Amino acid sequence: MCDFEEVELTDEEYGPDLVTVEDEDGVTHTFEKLDAIETEKGRFVALLPFYEDPTEMLQDDGELIILEVQEDGDGNMLVPIEDDDLFDEIADIFEERLSEYYEIDSQ
Repeated sequence: MCDFEEVELTDEEYGPDLVTVEDEDGVTHTFEKLDAIETEKGRFVALLPFYEDPTEMLQDDGELIILEVQEDGDGNMLVPIEDDDLFDEIADIFEERLSEYYEIDSQ
């Protein structure tokens, strides 16, 4: 489980919607939030790693990260989707929604 904080952009700023995540080891990671959905089964986000240096992005495999948003007493946490059927269902929704903007290679 990871705590996360959404980085808000003002009206004057244009750019990706960034989410910073601190993992169990205290390491901070930055992701671009591509999409978020809420279904009767929960809230979910689709993320991609964000790199300040474009050359680092070229080395990334471009795999979409799909996590569930769970609320706890201190805020929100991002957690892996443990149920394979639920993961496949949510992944299909994100794939359909994002296919208009991104080339998606289903495996």
